[in-house]
Amino acid sequence: MSQPVLRMRLGRPDDARAVGVLIRRIACRWILPDQTFEAGQALLSRLSARALREKIIDGQRFHLGYLGEQLVGVSAMRDDCHLVQFFISTKYQGRGFARRLWVRTMQDAVRRAGTRRFTLNATRCAVPVYRHMGFRATGPERPSPSGLMTTPMKLVLPAPGGKGA
Repeated sequence: MSQPVLRMRLGRPDDARAVGVLIRRIACRWILPDQTFEAGQALLSRLSARALREKIIDGQRFHLGYLGEQLVGVSAMRDDCHLVQFFISTKYQGRGFARRLWVRTMQDAVRRAGTRRFTLNATRCAVPVYRHMGFRATGPERPSPSGLMTTPMKLVLPAPGGKGA
């Protein structure tokens, strides 16, 4: 059976509502159960359509993945090096869409800025996913300024020509 085609494109400000609906749904299912109520509410407020629209306008690059007309994945990078949003619809997890969306996001940052080192702060449920994509923890799980419990992680790409970084 062939893999469905994941169509990807950059997000625009008018995508903010659909992006917010998708990632808030995923956050409620996978992230909030491991967080304090206050940290969860702070996260949800940062995922509102208004907040996401402002981030897109301010230059965060949102990569969107679609199956047909359905938005199934979102990846957002700040400063071409820090992954700030990465969500795949629960129904489509485990099918390789996360890797494809990550590769697209990473290649965009490499092309735009020559980025070789990527960072992120992973929630507990996402740590195994990021490990599978090559990220390594750089410290223990700790609270962010908003109280969200996350593990800092990084991925360093080999230098061009195949030599280690």
